[in-house]
Order: sequence, then C-alpha cells, then structure tokens
Amino acid sequence: MADNRRWWALVVIALAQLMVVLDMTIVNIALPSAQADLNMSDGNRQWVITAYTLAFGGLLLLGGRISDLAGRRTTFMIGLLGFAAASALGGAATGSATLFGARALQGVFAALLAPSALALLATTFTDPKDRAKAFGVFGAIVGAGAAIGLLAGGLLTEYLDWRWCLYVNVPVALIAFAGAWVILAPGERHPDARLDVPGALLGSAGMLSIVYGFSEAESRSWGDGLVVTLLVGGVALLAAFGVWQTRARVPLLPMTVVKDRQRVGAFLTVLLVTIGMFGVFLFLTYYLQGVLGWSPLRTGCAYLPMTAAMIVGSTQIAARLLGKVQPRFLIVPGLLVGAGGLAVIAQVGVEPAYASHVLPGMLMLGLGMSTAMMTSVSLATGSVAPQDSGAASATFNTAQQVGGSIGTALLNTIAASVTARYATAHAGPGVDRRELAARATVHGFNVATWWAMAALLLAALVAGVVVNARSAPTPPGAAGAKEAEPVDLRG
Repeated sequence: MADNRRWWALVVIALAQLMVVLDMTIVNIALPSAQADLNMSDGNRQWVITAYTLAFGGLLLLGGRISDLAGRRTTFMIGLLGFAAASALGGAATGSATLFGARALQGVFAALLAPSALALLATTFTDPKDRAKAFGVFGAIVGAGAAIGLLAGGLLTEYLDWRWCLYVNVPVALIAFAGAWVILAPGERHPDARLDVPGALLGSAGMLSIVYGFSEAESRSWGDGLVVTLLVGGVALLAAFGVWQTRARVPLLPMTVVKDRQRVGAFLTVLLVTIGMFGVFLFLTYYLQGVLGWSPLRTGCAYLPMTAAMIVGSTQIAARLLGKVQPRFLIVPGLLVGAGGLAVIAQVGVEPAYASHVLPGMLMLGLGMSTAMMTSVSLATGSVAPQDSGAASATFNTAQQVGGSIGTALLNTIAASVTARYATAHAGPGVDRRELAARATVHGFNVATWWAMAALLLAALVAGVVVNARSAPTPPGAAGAKEAEPVDLRG
C-alpha cells in the first residue's frame, strides 16, 4: 500500500476504534439523565455499561475468527453498519429493556469491528519505525478514548439530550464506512478458518455468569446461593472453554497465541488494568455530579487533562522508547504511576477536592496508563502469524472488555456494600441524612478505588515477572530489517 494511503488507512481505523472505545464511557455522564428518563433502578443502571462490555468481550474471539474467515475489510465494514443501527435503536429507546438490548447489540457488532481494526493495523504497518508511530496513535486512541467519551457525553447531555450520546455514532460510523470503502484494500481470507461455535458458547456463558454473579452480590450478599453458583459455574465454564480449545479442530483461541510469554503477559496486564480502571470512571462521574453537584458539561471538561496526559504518554513516551527500552521498563513504571494516581484520588472527601486530589490523580493515571497500554498493544499483536492475527487482536480486546465488565460489576458492588454499611453504622438521632448519604457514598467510592489500585499493582507485578522481551516484537517479514538496540536498564 502506498505510504500516503497507509496513513489515511490509519485515520479510518483509528476513527472506528475511537467510536468503539468511546462508547464504553460516553453514556457514563448521561447515565443519571437516562436513569431518570427511563425509570431505571439503582441496581439495574450498571447494565447500560455492562451490557455493552459483556457482549463485546464475550464475542470478541468469535469476531476475530469471523474476520479471518470472511476478510478483515468485509467484517470491518459490516461491523460499522451494524454498530450504527444498534446506536440508533438505543437512542430511540422508550424503556430500559430496549436500551439494555441496544447496548448489547452494539457490543455484538463492536466484537466484529474491533479485532478487524487491530488486525488491519498490524498487517498494514510492518516497518518497525512506521509501526511504532502507528501504534502510538492507536495507543492514544485506546487510552484517551474513554476520557474523550466522558467529555463528549457531558457536551451532548448538557446541550442536546442523553440520547445523542448514542445517535452521534451514526454519522461517525457512516464516515468511517465510506473511508473504508475507498481506502482499505480487500483483506486476505484464510480458507482453513472455521467457526468454533461450542467454544463461543462456553466462553460467552462463562463470562456472563461471572459478571452477573458480581452484579448480584450487592443485593443478595456474597454468600448467597445464586451468587456462589453463578461465580463457580462461570469459572467452570471458562475452564471447559480452555479444555475445548486444546481439542477443537480450529479453535477460537489458538494455542500458538497464548503460548507466547510476551503476549500472555500483555493479555493479563490489560485484563487487570481494565478491572481497576472502568469502575473508577463511573465513581468519579457520580462524585463530581452527585456529591459536588457539577453539571454534565463541567464534569466532562474535568477529564480533559487526563486526555492530554494520555496522548503525551502514548505518543511522546511509549512511541519514542518502544524498541529502545525493554517493554517491561515501560509497562511497570507506567502502572506504578497510575496506581499512585488512584491512591491520590482514593483520599477525596465530601468537600471539593478536584484541584488537590482529582486533577493530580487524573494526570498520573493518564500518563501511566497510556504508556503501559500502548506498549501492551504492541506486545499482544507483534510477531504473530498472519493467519492468527485476528485471534490475537481479538484476545487483546477480550482482555480489555472482560476486565471492564468484571471491574464495573465488582467495584460497583464493593462501593454499594461499603456505602450501605457506613450509612447504617453512622445513622442515629440528630444526624443529617443528606450529609450522611454524601459521606457514605464517598467512603464507598474510596474503598473501591483502593481495590482498583490493588488491581494495577498486581498488573505491574505480573508484567514485571512475565514480560521479559529485550525489545518490542516485530511482525513476521517486516520490512526493515534492523531493530533499534534495546537499552538494558538492569545495570
């Protein structure tokens, strides 16, 4: 592909990926308005987020295999059209069930779109120097997309209506579709690819069971029979999925993908990072709007510094050092900086604390997470066989979406449980109920944020132990030849 055409292809791919990532958070700020409009309960409102991330994560491996079978350009374009239609349905929803269903349908088409986008990127940019630049842009999209979604959600909710947080996807998807039609070359098909339906059913059912179990724990308690059954059953189904993948003729998750130590390290790191991150976005939004009384627009603007920090970390730190520094010396420090940011955020109180705690915490979080995530993207998709690039891309996205689903359900349950216990313990004659509710809510958020920080620290430990490559991998047959000599930081 000609050089200029390749970079225009990056624009199309990045636009589609931005839409997919953005939709994981754009409804966060709109959620209070949507909840009031559609009469959603507090216990059910989280499904606006988890219905999307769960369908997305549960079907990504299947979507990756379909892209190998049908061609990545074809599945990319089908995914764009389906995502636009599902977004229109969600925007027109007259009840919570329709909205939940539309969000799940968005996740289905995102599962077709995302692995195609990442596989197209990996196969379009094979020269090490250009690849680093392309993945720097892509990493910035992955990292900053969530924060951009929060800003866009604030603008749309404030000046139009919460429904436009969904309607906005329609023109974006159609523009990306037109660009793909004109610019992207027809993707290579792999005739030996097959659809592993039993694997898809086992994997999706296992993840649904675990996420639903976490979400029910708040209302039923962790020891409830249904909760225990869901969690244990989910683990058993995922174990059965793993066994089946070793026996299936054409598995959704080829063993060659997960036998590589560097990719396993990247997948585990991303899983743990997103477990910690997604719930924190939700908590900060409700803290700024519900506790401090900020408007949706002001809340969205509060995330702008994080977006800037993410862009700097991805394009100016990770992209410049990837190939010169051992990957774990980018991932581990990035995760530690991000964990430090969460530690600062976890100390907010009911008094306004944006400048003293939220802002510095966001800057640390954005800088650290973008550096770690961009490096992890390169590790997850580099040096993979062409016929498995769809599966590798899908596995990376699966780790991200499943982590987000589990994190939202788990941390929301922790926060709600701690809030209820705090309110009960401190209730009494003469206690101002509104003040107590605010203090209990913030305390619940703080405890859940400490747990999120623990997830990032565990991710740093996993990356430090498992990832041992001396340089970022280069795709097979990459033009170029010589990689930059890595810098050994061990002394």
